Amino acid sequence: MSSFLAFKLNPSLQSTLKKQGFVTPTEIQERALPALLKGESVVGVAETGSGKTLAYALSVLHKMKQLEEEGDPVSIAGQPRAVIMVPSSDLGEQVTKVLKVFTHETRLRVRSALGGITMGVARRNVAGPFEILLATPGRLEQLMQQQLVNLSDLRFLVLDEADQILDEGFLPVIKRILKSSSSDRQMALFTATAPAGIQALIQEMFSHAELIETAGHHRQVSSLITVNCKVPRGKRFPLLEEILADPVKGGSLLFTNTRAQCDKLAGELVENGYQCAVYRGDMDKLERRNNLKDFREGKLDLLISTDLASRGLDVENIDRVINYHLPKEMENYLHRAGRTARAGRKGTVVNLVTERDLHLIDRLDSKGAVV
Repeated sequence: MSSFLAFKLNPSLQSTLKKQGFVTPTEIQERALPALLKGESVVGVAETGSGKTLAYALSVLHKMKQLEEEGDPVSIAGQPRAVIMVPSSDLGEQVTKVLKVFTHETRLRVRSALGGITMGVARRNVAGPFEILLATPGRLEQLMQQQLVNLSDLRFLVLDEADQILDEGFLPVIKRILKSSSSDRQMALFTATAPAGIQALIQEMFSHAELIETAGHHRQVSSLITVNCKVPRGKRFPLLEEILADPVKGGSLLFTNTRAQCDKLAGELVENGYQCAVYRGDMDKLERRNNLKDFREGKLDLLISTDLASRGLDVENIDRVINYHLPKEMENYLHRAGRTARAGRKGTVVNLVTERDLHLIDRLDSKGAVV
């Protein structure tokens, strides 16, 4: 399928796609949309930056608008017909923005109930009738317990970033939410990686769903250049300064493995005259949001983060990812690398490699070698 025009999407969605410059669907969109539009449940496994969000967003919006045009609009307060669950408030805000672009013409109502906002704001957000709820699992369950949200009329449930949202922390809540919703709902699950434990859960919870795996779901995208740099005598920071001396057009996202490492690296950079900001858990949410905003808008060229920034976030101007500390797991590496070279753009990943990292480097299908 060479064009979005070939899908039988609502005219209002086609109009917005045209205005936004979306012409050719990506592989996951081309394969998942027909099944979702037919009402089938889908498990989509596709590499980061492949357009998974738009694949399910268009399906949800089309289905909700279709019900309205058939004379069955939402009229009961706090009773959404579509719920999209995400593991973090930051990802939730990003998905909300994608949905809202397409609601100007569809006139559908999207509300958010995310962990990053106060309970009072969440309660106000879900007041009145609306079609689509974007929520983190814990906050959604709280609203259901307070009888502010009712899922008895749920028609469409999406789980985004499934390898996170189905982990041990979220799983009990997810199962309780599923039990409280309509049993004949359509379901969609999307993820960039599916480790063995998650695969077992997917088979248990989505046994009836169509599995769609893109050709590149298990590897890095072809527009990504990988450079591996051996850390001399354990001295990471001098090597980092050499890397930063080679500028890139956009921003550089630097990853560490712990919050302490994140703060230490940011401190060293500031001490040596670099402008940077931190993006990690256990910090003021407003500060974290503002740091990301400054980085997204190009006011800062360096953002230092833990794996919190490795999943789901789409920042167009990230031209380089630097793994100051490499992760232990391949899944985390692929998520980090996926922050650049998105949607066909070029990007570079630079890895600072020590002997303990060689087991991971040996598994990479990279264009660089340890130097």
